[in-house]
Amino acid sequence: MYRVLKGEMVKNGITVRELALKIGITERGLRNKINGKTSFSWDEVLKIKTEAFPDALLEELFQKDENNKKQTLVR
Repeated sequence: MYRVLKGEMVKNGITVRELALKIGITERGLRNKINGKTSFSWDEVLKIKTEAFPDALLEELFQKDENNKKQTLVR
């Protein structure tokens, strides 16, 4: 799970639906990625960073939750 990403979304008032639309995927697809069920592509990572959180550090936004070791950033 990407807790920092979820926190930034809440902090900035961005819903899963809004972010999914910005990066061109379904809401369900984004939920699966945020929760670690599927992986983000590099293009998705860059779109999230540049279009939604330009001031955030990439390494922080996509920091893995230490409780979920199976999660991967990009395939």
